[in-house]
Amino acid sequence: MSRRIDRSWLVFDSIENAQHDRCVDLFERPDGSCGFEEFRRDVEDAGAWTPVQFYSGLSFPTRNDARLAAHHAVAWLADAPAPRATPR
Repeated sequence: MSRRIDRSWLVFDSIENAQHDRCVDLFERPDGSCGFEEFRRDVEDAGAWTPVQFYSGLSFPTRNDARLAAHHAVAWLADAPAPRATPR
């Protein structure tokens, strides 16, 4: 798990690109707010996921709001599966 995702946060979805070297994790915090973070995985980092932005500080009221914000903020997500409704 990334340094930017607290262990108390529940990751409810993780979306990877087709090359499996970029990922966006969508999460819910204990207070019910939601967020997301973008990561990269490079050979020189021994395959570890490294955060590339500071999106995890943003807060959204619902899972769907976080998912839509991620799709607007992260350009490569346009080629990923379309956002789908997530309970809550």
